[in-house]
Amino acid sequence: MTDAYVSRETEDPPLAQEAKRAVEILNPSGEITMPRPPRRRTMCVANQKGGVGKTTTAVNIAVALALHGNRVLVIDLDPQGNASTGLNVPHHSGVPDVYDCLIDGAPLDAVTQQVEGIPNLWAVPATIDLAGAEIELVSVVARESRLKRAIEAGGSDYDYIFIDCPPSLGLLTVNALVAAEEVLIPIQCEYYALEGVQALTNNIELVRSHLNPKLDISTVLLTMYDRRTRLADLVEQDVRNHFGDKCLNAVIPRNVRVSEAPSYSQSVMTYDPGSRGAVSYFEAAQEIALRGAQGAQVGGVA
Repeated sequence: MTDAYVSRETEDPPLAQEAKRAVEILNPSGEITMPRPPRRRTMCVANQKGGVGKTTTAVNIAVALALHGNRVLVIDLDPQGNASTGLNVPHHSGVPDVYDCLIDGAPLDAVTQQVEGIPNLWAVPATIDLAGAEIELVSVVARESRLKRAIEAGGSDYDYIFIDCPPSLGLLTVNALVAAEEVLIPIQCEYYALEGVQALTNNIELVRSHLNPKLDISTVLLTMYDRRTRLADLVEQDVRNHFGDKCLNAVIPRNVRVSEAPSYSQSVMTYDPGSRGAVSYFEAAQEIALRGAQGAQVGGVA
């Protein structure tokens, strides 16, 4: 009886077991590495269209990188708090969150939580308080750079910071664009895909010109790809012609496991690591890591 009790006590918690299982399934030989970048990469995951896979992309790439030795922070900047849900981070009213950074000037470390079961992953949640931040920011001094200041005031050393943006081009997204150096754009493989991105690229140009000269669209990821349709092929060709080598070779397919995972407060990486969705996000994360390492070798992060 005592032995059984001790063994249960020393066992990893369920989410940690899921994380280990994910690594064993996705990278059984241990040969695939995701090199740490020489300096921190701050990536804003943005697209003003809703439902293109922004949050899913931010959460799953962050988890994949963290499972392979990178120190990763996810900042949930969407009042809906979906990234917080996907990472199983408490985000009910009263929890210290990103609102405290934007409005009250709190440093990032003061509102950061460790993600359960994944040692190298942290998150800054979004609570319902963030819903009013867009209006409150209008009268705040240096309103566009509040998030940047909070990140700079935080003392923790991360390899990656992913900022999950709301589906709009308002002040919250502008704060993310000012705080980041790279933009990751998920693009859904559907009609009008590129037309919707045009407004975002125009905004990125404005932010680069006036507020953040370092900002660059470094990564484009095709999501919800359905190989059975001719439309998906045409959209893929258009996007690759438009963005060139900024497009990742990895493409995220339509996959029911990716959609189910958040309802269990998990990423697809731990929910079903053998699924096509998990494998595709694993490949995308690996590509992002390798591009960062290669970019550093030729004189700067890609």
